Amino acid sequence: MTEQKLWRPTRRRLTDTLLAALAPVAACSLALGGLTTWTGAGKAGSPARITVSNARVLLPHGDRTETAALFDIANVGGADDRLLNVTSTATNGRITLSGHRMLGSRAAYKTDLTSAGVPAGGMLSMSPRGVDVTLRAAAGWRAGDLVPFTLHFERSAPVDTIAVVIRPGGSAQ
Repeated sequence: MTEQKLWRPTRRRLTDTLLAALAPVAACSLALGGLTTWTGAGKAGSPARITVSNARVLLPHGDRTETAALFDIANVGGADDRLLNVTSTATNGRITLSGHRMLGSRAAYKTDLTSAGVPAGGMLSMSPRGVDVTLRAAAGWRAGDLVPFTLHFERSAPVDTIAVVIRPGGSAQ
């Protein structure tokens, strides 16, 4: 056989191998280009990172047992998150997220919420006139008592915290 006839099958295998390798290289290049564009547009932030502070429970007044828990929830991460649920082993009955809207100078109404947003780099600061956690107080709570809570988020791991029972408009004294 001549040298040229031997070279043709080898050349064909080499061409087939290069063509077979080209498809994954092209796919990887396209993916890398897309990720570079996504990052350059500011869409590839860090995940949500949640911290909870200033946890407090308002002491119910008189014969009432329904009250509110309030938390300051900070998201120091680069992605939005949502508070979905709050649980506690130290309360009686159902715990709900609530929103309050003022109708005038002295009137308001409450509505149950399915979630509350915690923006990236921002904070959700709960108050009796905005978003809060509505719960039924356990018998015998006094100012200064500590109540454990777990806050559950859409993207972040649950956060355990301890809230102090305070008098409305005051502190735990």
